[in-house]
Amino acid sequence: MARRSRQHLLLLLLRYLVVALDYQRAYGFSASKDHQVVTAIEYQEAILACKYPKKTVSSRLEWKKLGHSVSFVYYQQALQGDFKDRAEMIDFSIRIKNVTRNDAGKYRCEVSAPSEQGQNLEEDTVTLEVLVAPAVPSCEVPNSALRGTVVELRCQDKEGNPTPEYTWFKNGVPLLENPKPGSQITNSSYTMNPKSGTLQFNTVSKLDSGEYSCEARNSVGHRRCPGKRMQVDDLNISGIIAAVVIVALVISVCGLGVCYAQRKGYFSRNVQDDTQVSHEASWQTQGGKDRAVSPQDFRKHHRICDRHPGVA
Repeated sequence: MARRSRQHLLLLLLRYLVVALDYQRAYGFSASKDHQVVTAIEYQEAILACKYPKKTVSSRLEWKKLGHSVSFVYYQQALQGDFKDRAEMIDFSIRIKNVTRNDAGKYRCEVSAPSEQGQNLEEDTVTLEVLVAPAVPSCEVPNSALRGTVVELRCQDKEGNPTPEYTWFKNGVPLLENPKPGSQITNSSYTMNPKSGTLQFNTVSKLDSGEYSCEARNSVGHRRCPGKRMQVDDLNISGIIAAVVIVALVISVCGLGVCYAQRKGYFSRNVQDDTQVSHEASWQTQGGKDRAVSPQDFRKHHRICDRHPGVA
């Protein structure tokens, strides 16, 4: 039984191989083993080559750009999309006259043609890498700093490909990545990172005052940001003490004024007068008719009564 099962399994495998060979002969599918990588500088030209022996009248060609979604680049014997105006066909290859960073990605050409064994389909894959020069980097430089504090300057570019490296300049002179200790021209306590673009002063000194600029550079080009001045000053201890003393004096004078007013009874007298006016006389009878009397009239009436005791 075991021998029969093995023979049966071998027969199935042979049948599978025969079917696979017949399929390949009928449809002739093959893919290129060599994966091409084309590198081009932005705004220059690039050629995406499809490695197919020769073009015939019956050959059908399609170019596609791969990604999250597949889009046609060349379809039904015509370039598609924005390639219409800035690309041309050379046999099976595409010549892009003006490459942009948006063109970067993976492309696939598909060529189908009839053969003696049937319809033959071949594929070739090309990856396009676009090199981009850095833009003007954004530089963060403080206008002022206090001597002895930690100060960090930042420089960054988001467009360069490959990722650029950074160099800081002081008054137009490039700063060394590893400063020499004991320099009299500049502070030797700074740390410059060419990868991240940071320039950090661990203890900034007055020698570090000056105009700072940063340059981003890669294999394609370089750009520098405008210079910005940083002024390092000493901490003004006497000024801080004087300001504290003035504020304390103002608070003391205001407190003494409030205490004096309370002792003289200014606050309590005003409260008593307003309470008496509002509760004692809001109505007064004249000529047999009632009319409303305002607090001002009531005070005026009391002053008259004080001057003329006989007047009610």
